[in-house]
Amino acid sequence: MFKTPGIIASILLLATSGMALAEDVELRFSWWGGNSRHQATLQAIKAFEQQYPNIKVQAEYAGWEGYLSRFTTQIAGGKEPDVIQTNWNWLPIFSKNGSGFYDLRQVAKTLDLTQYDPESLNSVTVNNKLNGIPVAMTARSFYYNKKLWEEMGVAYPQSWDELKAAGIAFKAKNNNSYPLVLDYMESLTLLHSYMAQKYNIPAIDEKTGKFNYTAAQWEEFFQLYKDLVDSHVFPSKRVLASYGKANTWEMKPWINGAWGGVYMWNTNATMYENSLQPPYNKLELGPFFMLPGAKDAGLFFKPTMMFSIGRTTKHPEEAALLVNFLMNEPEGIKAMGLERGVPISDKAYQQLLQDGTIQESSIAVAGLKSFMALPHNIPTSPYFDYPQFVSLYHETIQKIDQGDFTVKEAASFFAKNAERILKRAMK
Repeated sequence: MFKTPGIIASILLLATSGMALAEDVELRFSWWGGNSRHQATLQAIKAFEQQYPNIKVQAEYAGWEGYLSRFTTQIAGGKEPDVIQTNWNWLPIFSKNGSGFYDLRQVAKTLDLTQYDPESLNSVTVNNKLNGIPVAMTARSFYYNKKLWEEMGVAYPQSWDELKAAGIAFKAKNNNSYPLVLDYMESLTLLHSYMAQKYNIPAIDEKTGKFNYTAAQWEEFFQLYKDLVDSHVFPSKRVLASYGKANTWEMKPWINGAWGGVYMWNTNATMYENSLQPPYNKLELGPFFMLPGAKDAGLFFKPTMMFSIGRTTKHPEEAALLVNFLMNEPEGIKAMGLERGVPISDKAYQQLLQDGTIQESSIAVAGLKSFMALPHNIPTSPYFDYPQFVSLYHETIQKIDQGDFTVKEAASFFAKNAERILKRAMK
């Protein structure tokens, strides 16, 4: 049947409109954080939608409280968002075999992986599948309250023995002052560094699903903890408990400058500094010491957080476009700033350095440069950060501090229960 030009034009218009509709994509993007992170990310999304007008992004954001619980429900039902801000220690929970998230190497033509050093990508690779892009990397360094150390007349420690000697020197001057204040996670990672330096092995062998430490090495692990407490290097759990359940940076001795420093993530160091009251309100990066002959610093080296793509996404390429925009493209980099830490994307770092957002004099940047320059080839397993494992360590050192366990008893109790936790976690 003959069709008039007007009818043909209408058919073509409808066909064109249908094609346009078929190309439109909506992505869900979830993250946690405070208001400043929310506003920065929303600004980045707005810029992304302007650059890619066929892609709309539904923002799903909240504070930390309840975020993991909600995400667990989503992923169990196969309804997780397309792009997700994730935590490194979630990999053992959601992606034991590497298939819990979309393999980002499948979208490497869209997502520029060349901006990241291989080691940082390896830290979030499970079974040869890249489960996320690390936004920033972090490790713990020593940050000291400069004025207090000067008043104590003690030089920053350059060795493990000097660290113990500093504790004794502080106690001689003031029984309520310590060189460091460490919560249980900080002391756990400090002991981890010592063992890696001495034995040049990771704590966990993920291939065998077992810890690498012998019974004697576990005893040495907890003996070091007791020695550091007995040397007055940091307050015991009993002392910390006397200040209530507040975070250590909120406790009066820290705020007033009676505690001399922290062994802290570079990303959190400024938070500790900002809570200090004058004249003790200046932290300084201290030397990171290693045992003589050590080949590795034993850093607890991990991503601060990641951007992952949901395993069930129907739009992996578009999701990769969004992640790449946030991490590697000028407008996204500018909008995101330092809301998730000092970025390790080469492009992002250089752009924020040039525009003055990154101040190389800050302790966060100084810490980053310091630990990146240290040998850190021994991998840290996310199972070492597994909640039940960390809780067991906390319980064990409490029993040491309360006198309920000898070091030998603590080592035996911990080793037996840690193996059970790891076995269940890696099933």
